[in-house]
Amino acid sequence: MAAPDVRFPSIDGLRAFEAAARLGSFERAADELNVTASAVGKRIAALEDLLGTPLFTRGAKPIVLTATGKEYLAQVGAALGLLAAVPLHQRAVQRSEKLRVSAPPTFARQILVPQLEAFGAAHPEIELEVVLSIPYLDVAPGEADVQVRHGDAAAHGGRVLMHDVVLPLAAPALLQRLAPLRTPADLDGAPLLRTPIEPWTPWFAAAGLVRPEPSGGPRLVDLGLTLEAAVAGQGIALARPSLARHWLETGTLVPVFRLTAVPAHQYYLLPHAPGSAAQRFADWLVATSESVAAQALALVSRGT
Repeated sequence: MAAPDVRFPSIDGLRAFEAAARLGSFERAADELNVTASAVGKRIAALEDLLGTPLFTRGAKPIVLTATGKEYLAQVGAALGLLAAVPLHQRAVQRSEKLRVSAPPTFARQILVPQLEAFGAAHPEIELEVVLSIPYLDVAPGEADVQVRHGDAAAHGGRVLMHDVVLPLAAPALLQRLAPLRTPADLDGAPLLRTPIEPWTPWFAAAGLVRPEPSGGPRLVDLGLTLEAAVAGQGIALARPSLARHWLETGTLVPVFRLTAVPAHQYYLLPHAPGSAAQRFADWLVATSESVAAQALALVSRGT
């Protein structure tokens, strides 16, 4: 809190004084501030009246600071610099559209965040805030302009982000320890990682197997944790190439079988306001997600 007897000058007065002192004339200061030279003179006169002392030597051409004016300029320059550094005072920030996006953790880490630089370059007018949701518990972090969900898109009127597939992936070291896996039926003797978010049933059906969901081992309620467990050699994960692309590229995870299946659930966008920053982001995210999924599936197809 300022002391009761402190009188603050106007920002316009301070800016007029600083510009005139730096540029050497009221006219040049007026051009920079987009006002008239008369307005600059009046603002400086009001500032001098408030301070009770002249800041310029009158009649000098170019204008010359008084001793007090020189001291005051150093103080004012520092203060204006601090104010100019506040993001909300900058016009570019004031003009930006703010967009809050919520997404499940693994999707955010493996698909969204690695591509954000491209979105920022294409849409510098949009300021993004990315927050995480918890899909299995249906926990969302408050209101969001764009929501990425994992589940039944049709039931919620959602827009599917990418038509993903799933297949078994494992660490090479684990496969070396196991008996040879020549057919899908050989998985009966292998450790299968389990998560309610990605059930094995669709892949078992595609392989012609009638099997219940795996019942042994920890139950991991997160796709990222399931992939990390597979990387650690703890078991075979039923996974999406789109989410495992980094590990497929490095050979940390490899396909056990190349048979793929349509997963039980898909990533989708909830409906949002059209004709806005949300629409631009949604269109970009759909195209980006489809591209990532296609690239990841190509890694599996060519045996990388």
